[in-house]
Amino acid sequence: MKIAIAQINPTVGDLTGNAQRILEVASQAADRGADLLLTPELSLCGYPPRDLLMRPSFIQKMKQQVTALAKLLPSGLTTLVGIAEENRSATSKGEKPLFNSMALLNNGQVQEIFHKRLLPTYDVFDEDRYFESGNAANSFVLSVNDESVHIGVTICEDLWNNESFWGKRNYPVDPTQELVEKGVDLVLNLSASPYICGKQVLREQMIAHEAKQCQRSIIYVNQVGGNDDLIFDGQSVAVNKQGDLVSRSAAFDTDLQIVSFDLATQDLQLSATEPLIKNSDAEIWAALVLGVKDYARKCGFTKAVIGLSGGVDSALVGAIAAEALGPQNVLGILMPSPYSSGHSVSDAEALAENLGMVTKKLSIAPLMTDYDAVLADTFTGTEDGVAEENLQSRIRGNLLMAVSNKFGHLLLSTGNKSEMAVGYCTLYGDMNGGLAVIADVPKTRVYSICRWLNRDRQVIPEHIITKPPSAELKPDQVDQDSLPDYDTLDSILERLVQKQQSADDIIAAGHSPAVVEKVIRLVTRAEFKRRQAPPVLKVTDRAFGMGWRMPIASRWALEIAQAAAGSETEHLAAISVS
Repeated sequence: MKIAIAQINPTVGDLTGNAQRILEVASQAADRGADLLLTPELSLCGYPPRDLLMRPSFIQKMKQQVTALAKLLPSGLTTLVGIAEENRSATSKGEKPLFNSMALLNNGQVQEIFHKRLLPTYDVFDEDRYFESGNAANSFVLSVNDESVHIGVTICEDLWNNESFWGKRNYPVDPTQELVEKGVDLVLNLSASPYICGKQVLREQMIAHEAKQCQRSIIYVNQVGGNDDLIFDGQSVAVNKQGDLVSRSAAFDTDLQIVSFDLATQDLQLSATEPLIKNSDAEIWAALVLGVKDYARKCGFTKAVIGLSGGVDSALVGAIAAEALGPQNVLGILMPSPYSSGHSVSDAEALAENLGMVTKKLSIAPLMTDYDAVLADTFTGTEDGVAEENLQSRIRGNLLMAVSNKFGHLLLSTGNKSEMAVGYCTLYGDMNGGLAVIADVPKTRVYSICRWLNRDRQVIPEHIITKPPSAELKPDQVDQDSLPDYDTLDSILERLVQKQQSADDIIAAGHSPAVVEKVIRLVTRAEFKRRQAPPVLKVTDRAFGMGWRMPIASRWALEIAQAAAGSETEHLAAISVS
C-alpha cells in the first residue's frame, strides 16, 4: 500500500485556494500510485483559524467546500482532509459547537469524519475555546489489492500523551493506546505543530518511542508555512514499528513523500529521508525567512522597508528580509542624528551593498530641532532625558511609517527579544511595524546567527558584530549603561521567561540579587509595551504574544523579586515607561 504524505502550506481562511492545493497534491499522489493521501490538521481552512471558527458562514462554506472537493479528487485515492465539523448535539448538551476533525474522502463522497480527542490549551493553543473533544477511538478499514488494512487516526495532540515517554499523563485518555487495543495495523497523525527551535528532535524521539511501545508504524504529517506569528516547519516523518525513521519530509518547505506499507509484514519500508537541520542558528534562520516570506505573501505585500541603524539587529533583519523577499524588494532607510557615529552610516551602507539592497538616507537633525522648538515652553525648567532621547526614535518611526504608507511596503521592526523583555525599546518609535521579525530572538542569539551567516562569506560587516551595541540617542551611549551585559541578561531572561523560575531560583544559579531584581522589575513594567507590539515570529517555547498572557497592572513579580533581593520597595516612577 502506498501512502502519500502531503506537507502543504495553507493560507488561513482561503478555503478555495487550500482545496486547490489539496487537489494538486492529490493529482501528483495518484500519478505516483498512492492509495491513501494524508494532509495536515485543519488543512482545508488552515491552522490556526482562531475566531473565524465563530462565524457560521465560514463553517457552512467549509462544509460545502469539502463536499465539492470529494467529487474532484482522483478516483481510487482515499484522502484525509482537516476540517472544522459542526457538533450537532452542542445545544442540547451544552457542548462546544465544533469538532476539530479529519474527513475521509473516497469515491466522490465524504465517507467518514473523525474527531480530535485531546485539545491543547497551553502556550499558543486555545482549542477548548472552539472545539468539543471527540469521545471515540478513530479508525477505518482500507482495502488494497483485496487485502484490508485497519488504520488508526489521531490528530496532533492525540499523539502527545504517552505516559512512559513524558513521565506523566496530561490527559485522562491515551488515544494511541486505545487504537492499539482496537487492533489497528497502522497509526496516522495529522498535525499542525508550530515550530520551536529543536522541537523536531523531540518529535522524532517521541514518535519512535510510541511506535516501539505500540509495535505499530506511525506516520506523522505536519503543516508547513507561516501563519501570522506562528511558523510551521513541516518535517513530516514516518517511523516503522521498530522505531526506525523511514521517511522525513523537507524542513520549512512544501513536500510530497510516498511511503510503502508492506501488507505482509504490516510495516513501513525505507523511503526518502530529507536531512535534519542540526545547527540551531541555521534552523532559526530558515524559520524566520519562511515567517517573513509567508507573512508578506499572505497579507498581500511584495516589498518591505526597514530602518538600518548600523547595528546588529537591523542588520540581521535586513538579511532575513533580503533572503525572504529578494534584496530588490527591500528598502533600507538610514536616519542619522547628531549623535550617530560615522560608522553607523558606513556600516549600514556596507551591509546594504553586501545584500544588494537599495537605501535612502533621511537625516533627522532638522526634525529634532523643530521638536525642541515646539516643546521648549512646555519643557521649560526640566533637564534633557529619556523624553528627548525617545523623540529621536519616534521621529524615525514616523518617517518609516510614512514610507510604508506612501509605497505600500511592509514595515519590519528590528527589536530583539532581550530588548522587548526589559522594555529597552520605544513605543511609536523603533517598535513601529507590521511584523516583529526577531522579537523572539535573544541578543546573544542574534550575534550567533550573524556569525553563522558569515561562515562562508561576509554578509554582515564584521564591525557591526564586534562594536559595542548602542541606541545612539545621546553622546557615547552604549546599551550596558542601562542594562547588564547581554550574556548575563539573556541568562536571567531564559530562566525567568522560558523556564518560569522564581527570583530565588535565579539567584541560586549564581546571579546577583540586585541584578535579578532589576531585570524582573523591568520585565514587569514593560508589559504594556509588549501589548502594543507587532506580531512576533515565534521560534522559542515562550514567545511574547499568544503564549504570553501576563497582566499589565500587577505587583506580584516585583514584590517577590524585591523580597528575594532583600531590597526595600522602590518608587516605580524611577523606571522609564517611554
